[in-house]
Amino acid sequence: METKSFSFTHLSPILQFVRRSSFGAILLFFSAFLALILANTPAHGPIQEFLGKIIGFSVGNFQVYKSVLLWINDGLMSIFFFVVGLELKRELIAGELSKPQNVIMPMVGAIGGMVLPAAIYLLINWSTGPQSLNGWGIPMATDIAFALGVLYLLGPKVPVQLKVFLTALAIIDDIGAVSVVALFYTSEISFSNLIIGGSILSVMFLLNKLGVRQVFIYAILGIGGVWLAFLLSGVHATIAAVLAAFAIPVNRSIDKENYLSSIESLTKNFKTAKRAEKEQYLLSTDEQNIIGEIHRLSIGAMSPLQRLENSMHGLVLYLVMPIFALANAGIVIDNRWLDMLTSPVALGVFLGLFLGKILGIFGLCFIGLKLNWFKMPEFLTMKMILGVSFLAAIGFTMSLFINSLAFEVELYTEQAKMGILLASLFSGIIGYLILKKEIHSNTRVKIHKLYAS
Repeated sequence: METKSFSFTHLSPILQFVRRSSFGAILLFFSAFLALILANTPAHGPIQEFLGKIIGFSVGNFQVYKSVLLWINDGLMSIFFFVVGLELKRELIAGELSKPQNVIMPMVGAIGGMVLPAAIYLLINWSTGPQSLNGWGIPMATDIAFALGVLYLLGPKVPVQLKVFLTALAIIDDIGAVSVVALFYTSEISFSNLIIGGSILSVMFLLNKLGVRQVFIYAILGIGGVWLAFLLSGVHATIAAVLAAFAIPVNRSIDKENYLSSIESLTKNFKTAKRAEKEQYLLSTDEQNIIGEIHRLSIGAMSPLQRLENSMHGLVLYLVMPIFALANAGIVIDNRWLDMLTSPVALGVFLGLFLGKILGIFGLCFIGLKLNWFKMPEFLTMKMILGVSFLAAIGFTMSLFINSLAFEVELYTEQAKMGILLASLFSGIIGYLILKKEIHSNTRVKIHKLYAS
């Protein structure tokens, strides 16, 4: 019997992203490890001096000056959140999150994985004072790139449904993290700048409705208008990036049928077009025009949202996130490290991620299945859900980002970093081992049943 080969191109775009995430996860881990090494060498002083250097620009009375570290956290991370926003919009409109049967179980798990970690942190730090209490949002976050990267390292035997579950879980978690930053980790709000940013954002949505598809127009309005206005308003600028992403057009200007018929016609014209004298090197004017029309049609056949998402994933995975990790993941390990590790802030973050995420996600999914709120996706087991719950406890990028906003006391920031790194490391390793064993066991059972039949 003829069998069809299987490739990732047959899957949804989010799963194609998973395929590219493994190297990004490795690079991110290496960047964090390098930051940890550099923080404990003589290079630490010059690095901190560089990160604290104030740079910016002024035009007349208008001026924006921030440290290099804040430009990384407010500027570069806005690119990361912009791509997150693009993914969210695509998934909500036409992806896995548009299908109710794929949303209910990960949504319930994500809620448990956000509420319980915050509760554990608050419980441990309840009597330590208001400043340390402000870190409650740190253990709520999941690092989608790291979690998906670890999952992909398990190879092609991982059920597609498990990848979809983790992806939906992490995306819903991102929505929660963005909301927490917007509502609880902002400085004093300048309503005049917020109104300006909101007005420009409204113009972007209006242009979308009018059918404007030129990406550079949205880039000018998004960066020069919405992002800058939000930066000056006190609401964190990364929120502007998510909102701007939702204004990017998702519809195509040319449908599939018209595209195919046009390409077929142009291909025939190309075959009969006048050729250049030295055709082995050059194209004729007619041939160039036909290829230009094919290029224009091909751009129109893909939505601006998909074009941006595909083109920016590499930038985020291989540049933005590693730079963020290098700037934020370093911890000075000295004779205080044991005190730091056992501090309420470090314990709250560590236990919030390592216990809160796992108990919250796995526990609520287990209860929901018992109460028939939803059904277990095909080919998945409770052990797989447990393994994914551990992977979701890899907070890393998102947790480090919220950590950079949460504290004014540097000691608390360092303590939280230690909790984030340890929880992410242990959770990633344990989750990988659980899933590897369960997937291997399931594969043997399937092979046995196949031979038995």
